Amino acid sequence: MANKIYPSATAALDGLLRDDLLIACGGFGLCGIPERLIDAVRESGVTGLTFASNNAGIDNEGIGKLLRTRQVKKMISSYVGENKEFERQYLSGELEVEFCPQGTLAERMRAGGAGIPGFYTKTGVGTLVAEGKEVKTFDGQDYILERGIFADLALVKAWKADESGNVVFRKTARNFNVPAATCGKVCVVEVEEIVPTGSLDPDGIHLPGVYVQRLVLGAPYDKKIEFRTTRARENA
Repeated sequence: MANKIYPSATAALDGLLRDDLLIACGGFGLCGIPERLIDAVRESGVTGLTFASNNAGIDNEGIGKLLRTRQVKKMISSYVGENKEFERQYLSGELEVEFCPQGTLAERMRAGGAGIPGFYTKTGVGTLVAEGKEVKTFDGQDYILERGIFADLALVKAWKADESGNVVFRKTARNFNVPAATCGKVCVVEVEEIVPTGSLDPDGIHLPGVYVQRLVLGAPYDKKIEFRTTRARENA
């Protein structure tokens, strides 16, 4: 079995990065984002990237870092409301954006991972989402054709992996990471802990190692908080 473990995020992406890639990226807000791999992409200097990701992080966190350095030309996203730089680039015409309903985006990634080039959904019928897309009627109801996402590279954050690349996510940090992982031609996963092969419960594995080509240990992590809301102590 080939060794899948790399000493750093930069090493794990060596030979994979080039301009104009389509990258599928896991995460939801700042939860479950592959931050070490995103940093390595930034340091590489590649440009013209298209990211398929639920959102673009926040200003200067997550994919937001790559927006700041102008390395992203297009986002395929669902929720983008927390990133002022994203907003500025989009409104000024510097960034191309393909808005995609959240469930549709997850299914587009899952479909790509399953080798399915397209599927029909009712989501978006009669809205701007349907513009330019094929409409087909099933049982008297209109559906629009959505294309599967086949990414050049998948960047994923997980909790644990064994040395064979079998992966376990922690609670809601699983989010878009599994469909993103499966739709990439090459999948690179950063994890908090790597354990010996055979030590994970087979029934508890969320992403089989067959989907994972490269692993990197990214710990330790600092938990980022998107909005910190506090109140004054009553005795203050």
